[in-house]
Amino acid sequence: MKVAVLGAGYVGLVQAGGLTYLGHRVRLGESNLVRVDELAARKIPIYEPGLGELIERAFDNGLLSVHSSNFEAVADADVIFLTLPTPPNGDGSADLRILESVVEELAPVLSDEQVLVTKSTVPVGTADALVQRLRARGSGAGVVSNPEFLAEGSAVADFMRAERIVIGAFEPAHADLVGDLYSGLPAQLVKTDPASAELVKYAANAYLATRLTFANAIANISEEVGADALQVLEAVGMDRRIGPHFMRPGPGYGGSCFPKDTRALLSITHQLDYPFPLLEAVMATDELQRTRIVDRAIEMLDGAAGKRVCIWGVAFKARTDDVRDSPAIVIARGLRDAGATVVMTDPEATTDEFLQTDDPLDAARDADLVIVATEWPEFRRVDLTDVAATMRGRIVYDVRNLLDPDAVRHAGLEYVALGRPTV
Repeated sequence: MKVAVLGAGYVGLVQAGGLTYLGHRVRLGESNLVRVDELAARKIPIYEPGLGELIERAFDNGLLSVHSSNFEAVADADVIFLTLPTPPNGDGSADLRILESVVEELAPVLSDEQVLVTKSTVPVGTADALVQRLRARGSGAGVVSNPEFLAEGSAVADFMRAERIVIGAFEPAHADLVGDLYSGLPAQLVKTDPASAELVKYAANAYLATRLTFANAIANISEEVGADALQVLEAVGMDRRIGPHFMRPGPGYGGSCFPKDTRALLSITHQLDYPFPLLEAVMATDELQRTRIVDRAIEMLDGAAGKRVCIWGVAFKARTDDVRDSPAIVIARGLRDAGATVVMTDPEATTDEFLQTDDPLDAARDADLVIVATEWPEFRRVDLTDVAATMRGRIVYDVRNLLDPDAVRHAGLEYVALGRPTV
């Protein structure tokens, strides 16, 4: 099938590469000329395991081309995926201006047989609004909602082994057309109306954020009563009604989806005048998690002013270079504001806000405290005896429960972990 994907960001690249893997011809439209040139040179602008190989394979098989013109990209396409940014407005609602402007641009050239598919996360009712916008400009193109459920760090695998593919369509034929694109994947097709499909993405992310935040609250309680949160949550997750996923304590959620989507869903409920105190509490509790970690770190330092803190991790989670709403950076800001000098390190992600080095051991040099803020497996391979020899302080604060406590202690360091006894 001939497909256009508009927007060569995170979702667009995975979608384009995945569809070519399934044998479809994809024209990728992108307005950023630098990114177009990078892709033409087969340089992947983001770090995502397996994505480079997927795009390389698509080029080698002649199934992928990159275009700076949306008109070129959509020419003769049966299906057009919109993988465009929908950043939050000041009130948390999704900003649809980029998506709407592209639809306005394309409306005059779209045929009645072509189908526009919103892959971007959009508010409920967007598909209806796009249909009205197209019809007002004389276009009979179809509109379908097909939300993405990719997790950064495993996005390629998530596409190839998708658990479900949600397709919200006004016309059954359009749902069948989009469903046929994914033939060969083991996913269950969920065909529904567009409004339901749009709400699925927000509901899923809000629920996962709730589970993460609940796990963190249990970890904080565990610290107060001397329990081990890892054991508590493992036992809780053994209940078949609950399961073990998203039940590991940490510094809170981040990235491009959970923060944005929880705020957007809350904005929707405000517009409906429907109170959602549960979601409000989740967001407030999540924000409190980083504050609590900063406060505990300051206590360990006996005051942050004039102290040097090493933070292992910049990305919001391992296996990605995404720093959007990264807990590691929020923690670094809190310590900087308290007077500490912060040095960060990460295998892939970078920040211009703080001193940064590629070497975790170098980052720990003369540090009064080392904080493990991102769960990169590379940090497990650092020689802790060398860390003990190079840092000035003696405490390693592991807010990801990544390191082996005995290994840290055998190196002569004090191990403090989120939600676990210190002894």
